[in-house]
Amino acid sequence: MKRRILLLFLLATLVGAARLWQTQAREAKVVRARLQSSAAGDVSGFARAYEPRPFEFPRDHGPHPEFQTEWWYYTGNLETNDGQAFGFQLTFFRRGLTPGTVQRTSSWGTNQVYLAHFALTDVVKGRFEATERFSRGAAGLAGAQAAPYHVWLENWSVQALDGERVRLRASDDDRAIDLTLTPQKPPVGHGDQGLSPKSTMPGNASYYYSFTRLVAEGDISRGDERLPVRGSAWMDHEYSTSALAPDQVGWDWLSLQLDNGWDVMYFQLRRADGSIEPVSSGSLVAPDGTVTPIRRDDVALEVLDTWTSPHSGARYPSRWRVQLPAANLDLIVEPLTADQELNVSFIYWEGAVRVTGTQAGSPVTGRGYIELTGYAHSMQGKF
Repeated sequence: MKRRILLLFLLATLVGAARLWQTQAREAKVVRARLQSSAAGDVSGFARAYEPRPFEFPRDHGPHPEFQTEWWYYTGNLETNDGQAFGFQLTFFRRGLTPGTVQRTSSWGTNQVYLAHFALTDVVKGRFEATERFSRGAAGLAGAQAAPYHVWLENWSVQALDGERVRLRASDDDRAIDLTLTPQKPPVGHGDQGLSPKSTMPGNASYYYSFTRLVAEGDISRGDERLPVRGSAWMDHEYSTSALAPDQVGWDWLSLQLDNGWDVMYFQLRRADGSIEPVSSGSLVAPDGTVTPIRRDDVALEVLDTWTSPHSGARYPSRWRVQLPAANLDLIVEPLTADQELNVSFIYWEGAVRVTGTQAGSPVTGRGYIELTGYAHSMQGKF
């Protein structure tokens, strides 16, 4: 009898899990279709980023539904006590399908949809795994709020603890992260007091700030193995109603944390003819938090090597020389492992990198993350 009860329990669990998976799959299909239909849609009625406006926290940690697109980005480099290295990414995207609020009696009614990516790089094993999830911002499935700060999609979440500390949690199959992040510097507004132009077209800009250095502590789980880890993380929050200009196909984004306390963020927007958009920019953050804007002409970014994906066939830069003469920086940046391509709704490369080089003639090392889009396909019309 006990054995029969156990078998019935296991069968009920499997049926429940199958139904949950089917529900999640249907939800993802609905949301994916709505995202695709809105990708090249009318943006009238949404706010645009035309001029600087002061960030106000905690309000601006939360969602900005008056803008069409928004993301909260967490990346970082971690190590175990015995020196095993890992990289992680946990990203939440919000997309407004229509401007304004939707008045519906159904708890499923919403014009906000969410997408999230969770990726983990095991450097020792050369293993990279990434997962994507979709959900509508309704019925508690996904959402964002400012006070207390909380962004979530199902059981993936970032949640305020105390002060500016947050907790990140995500799990999928046999891997998971549970991390506490503590800022070491105040938030940095990029561009002109947080207004970050993406082209010379008025309004084609975002509001963009980062926590460029956070101490990360917690656990990584792989199967039954739970590994205490510690390291450094980076947070980006950006919102806009912008699309790439008609001649832009993608971007290269670098976030570098040097062991001497300096942080570098730089993005360059690539045009279809191979040239770089002149408004490409970034920020240099000193150990004391002082911020110096980086303009296109301040940076020399040279590709030293490439890697061709066996999954998508895309050819990505895979080693760079980064020179910032005004800061006396001359850096070599290379992936901790080559294959960190996310084969999700829009294919892109995002992964952990190491940094070596000099600053004012003295040796310097560091870690960071790089994102490369538009190599597998143009990012025109992509969410």
